[in-house]
Amino acid sequence: MKARRNKKQVPSFRKLLKTSKVKLENKLKNKQFKQQSTLKKYRKEQRKLRQAVKDAVSKKPIPLEDPKEKRPGKRIEREEEEEEEALPLDMMDEDDLQLMKDLGQRASFLTRDLSSSEPVHARKRKHEHVIDKYEKIPRTLQTAPEKELIHLLPIKDKSGIIPQTREKPVIDSNQDEEDQEEMEPEEEIIEEPIKELTLEEHLIERKKKLQEKKMRIAALASAILSDPESNIKKLKELRSMLMEQDPDVAVTVRKLVIVSLMELFKDITPSYKIRPLTEAEKSTKIRKETQKLREFEEGLVSQYKFYLENLEQIVKDWKQRKLKKSNVVSLKAYKGLAEVAVKSLCELLVALPHFNFHNNIIVLIVPLMNDMSKLVSEMCCEAVKKLFKQDKLGQASLGVIKVISGFVKGRNYEVRPEMLKTFLCLRIKEVEVKKDTEDINKQKKFMTFKEKRKTLSRMQRKWKKAEEKLERELREAEASESTEKKLKLHTETLNIVFVTYFRILKKAQRSPLLPAVLEGLAKFAHLINVEFFDDLLVVLHSLIESGDLSYQESLHCVQTAFHVLSGQGDVLNIDPMKFYTHLYKTLFKLHAGATNEGVEIVLQCLDVMLTKRRKQVSQQRALAFIKRLCTLALHVLPNSSIGILATNRILMHTFPKTDLLLDNESQGSGVFLPELDEPEYCNAQNTALWELHALRRHYHPIVQRFAAHLIAGAPSEGSEALKPELSRRSPAELFEAYSMAAMTFNPPVESSNSKRKDKVLQGDSFLSEEISQLIKRHCSEVATQSPLDFTKYLETSH
Repeated sequence: MKARRNKKQVPSFRKLLKTSKVKLENKLKNKQFKQQSTLKKYRKEQRKLRQAVKDAVSKKPIPLEDPKEKRPGKRIEREEEEEEEALPLDMMDEDDLQLMKDLGQRASFLTRDLSSSEPVHARKRKHEHVIDKYEKIPRTLQTAPEKELIHLLPIKDKSGIIPQTREKPVIDSNQDEEDQEEMEPEEEIIEEPIKELTLEEHLIERKKKLQEKKMRIAALASAILSDPESNIKKLKELRSMLMEQDPDVAVTVRKLVIVSLMELFKDITPSYKIRPLTEAEKSTKIRKETQKLREFEEGLVSQYKFYLENLEQIVKDWKQRKLKKSNVVSLKAYKGLAEVAVKSLCELLVALPHFNFHNNIIVLIVPLMNDMSKLVSEMCCEAVKKLFKQDKLGQASLGVIKVISGFVKGRNYEVRPEMLKTFLCLRIKEVEVKKDTEDINKQKKFMTFKEKRKTLSRMQRKWKKAEEKLERELREAEASESTEKKLKLHTETLNIVFVTYFRILKKAQRSPLLPAVLEGLAKFAHLINVEFFDDLLVVLHSLIESGDLSYQESLHCVQTAFHVLSGQGDVLNIDPMKFYTHLYKTLFKLHAGATNEGVEIVLQCLDVMLTKRRKQVSQQRALAFIKRLCTLALHVLPNSSIGILATNRILMHTFPKTDLLLDNESQGSGVFLPELDEPEYCNAQNTALWELHALRRHYHPIVQRFAAHLIAGAPSEGSEALKPELSRRSPAELFEAYSMAAMTFNPPVESSNSKRKDKVLQGDSFLSEEISQLIKRHCSEVATQSPLDFTKYLETSH
């Protein structure tokens, strides 16, 4: 069929612009519909033609002489017909096609339907009933099964597209059985018994497999690192190795793949968060480079997401003690696999706080901080501490604090203290205060045109304009976040921290979390709002008086109270005498044993209570603390003695009149009462620091040096002055520097190598002359050997 030529002119571009979009779509649909209807008509005509040929061939006269051979012959003819029918009409010669048409019009009485009285060549009437038409068709029994057709690719010629089919080959069941019988002995021959390997051979085989897997991982990883944008699809191939099924190397290979993927993501991940594209962005045309970058980003995000899901599933399976159906990894090996997965999550938490799914990692890590496994718990806590220390802006820290606070509340405060101790690593030094909000980050104001015109010349205005333009550009290009945003995040973070602390103080005072809470309050107390000071001091004092706290916890309470008062609490007229009394009373609980570590907290407390509040401290109180501290220095470890003596040196400089303790003459009335627990009324001015003379003969040289320095009045110059490395350090630093926790002595003990060698007495010098002569005589005698004869002792038998 020849396609009709479209005589219509092609519309111009201007006309097309005026044409509506709906009209163009309708035109396209009409055109497609016409093409489909033309193709249907052509197929219908071809079907009718084939049917006519089939009818003509089926009505071929059959001889009557041999009726017995009717069926086999008919079957052969039908097979030939079907083979002919399988050929398309356009592949037949024109002569054969014409012969088929003529044969259809020749009809003898044998091919006629005898029940019909119509002529042979009568045309079919349209009103003929469908059932009558069906009844007139000669019935043939299906001696052969229907053959299935396989649809092939169509053939296209001048007339159009012609569909092609082929018969599906039918295999006899008998032949199948024979083939199976033939194959069975072959299979029996192929199947050989599996050779059992020895332990050594098995280890060699495992080593070989493992080396192959390592090389494969290394090849994929190096290909991705060399060109991440082009080889991003290889991440999927590497991630598929997490499902390694070989039981010999499954655990090791999975661990290697987890670590390799973690390092890859740390290296190829961009320094910004990838957001999903909008519909408008997807529809716009872009350059090849941009399209390549988008494909890389989409692939990276999807593979990163799947990787995190795999790690989460590994941890969940280990927590729920689940085994997969394949049983490739044993339950015991799952613990090691889960530990590697947790380690990778911790690394990603710290390395990629800016990237996608960081909040999902936080939600996974926080519950593991309270895990029963000490190793997993420590890994997660250390990762969170590291994140807090390196987070300058505070966005990631805020996310972690929110999840931890909710988790602690949900567990009814029954969590590990290490979770709350991570709060101490927060980098929060200042927060927003309502009254000073406007003064936190004052924007630099540029001069208006009128101001410039009044004060500056034309050339100066030109330079000023260029300078302001440059400053604006620098401000826009600056990568660091504004101080205002940073303060806002820090304020929100600290609010959540204090809410958690106050809840524990209120509801769980006997909880093991209390020391961590008090330590945290002591660090951040200067940032608490003034409105809470009175209530907080009352709570802290009630905790001390309850007697339920350990000595270290009570010291934390004292430290917190004075940190509160040293910050914004300076404006409040509060005298915390009860906290001074408590510390003075409990100082003698420190000793060289288990409580020696508490000296560090005491040194911090003394610094806040006496040195920083010097204007609120009386001379009597300072004298009492100096005397008691010198007594305490006698029965603690050397590093504690050094820290205490350094504190006394600072107090003697802060309160100059305390040098009267270095004089034997009593000042005023009364007698010193060392057993009295009130520092104001113990008459410390009537005593002397005789302990310093005992400490001057201490075995530690630094203690001796400090004692001699204090006896001389703690001078800053002269022979008794301290060296700069001792005088410039704080008491807490000296306590740490001379600690004996590592079982070492600082400074090291000198070895005594005496040059004079004493005369060593030999062995003979210890013997008397008579004994030595006797020994010589016995040694000089010649031993005579006589033959041994035992026969004389035997009785002769008769």
